[in-house]
Amino acid sequence: MKKLLPIFSYLFHPLFVPAYATLFYFFITKNFFYQHEIYLVFLQVLILTLLLPMSAFYLLKSLGRVKTRIMNDTKERRLPLAFYCILLLILIRNSFSTIVVPELYYFFLGMLLSCMLALIFLLFGFRASLHMIAMASFTLFIVSISAYYHINFLYSIILLVLFSGFVASSRLQSATNGLNEVALGTLIGILPQVGLWYFWLLPSL
Repeated sequence: MKKLLPIFSYLFHPLFVPAYATLFYFFITKNFFYQHEIYLVFLQVLILTLLLPMSAFYLLKSLGRVKTRIMNDTKERRLPLAFYCILLLILIRNSFSTIVVPELYYFFLGMLLSCMLALIFLLFGFRASLHMIAMASFTLFIVSISAYYHINFLYSIILLVLFSGFVASSRLQSATNGLNEVALGTLIGILPQVGLWYFWLLPSL
């Protein structure tokens, strides 16, 4: 099992999770959108949350601002995380303005708030697990979609909670994150998503 755990860290890398959430959302709501709208939103999410951050990372690495992909140094994480926050802001302000997708809007807004909190903690020398931020946000998003559309996603939620446990175990086993960082990341991932329920989920229930 120990040999399998790192697979979950790669499979649920923070840069992949936004694409997973978007695919999940459109799989559920595909009948409410034109195909070209789905492709357009997914492509924008893919570019702004995966391709551009990866390009920025390799640019920073070539400039010597980042030494490893793990970015263990607290100072190394600040610039990439700040850049990612800017990309999320661009996505929220521009990509969701032409096609109305409130569920995705609030999910990514929650992700932005989580990343900003992680950045604030970094400025004070505290690291939060970005993997656990992503996993907690994704899990809460599926809970939200389940409640909003009154669809039972119990097995999917249980599976994601289980995968979150595997990701956390992988981070602890590899000593990439400590227990406090895993716990802090989980908390930072949960709070914004739950807090935003007040604006979009609770009024619909």
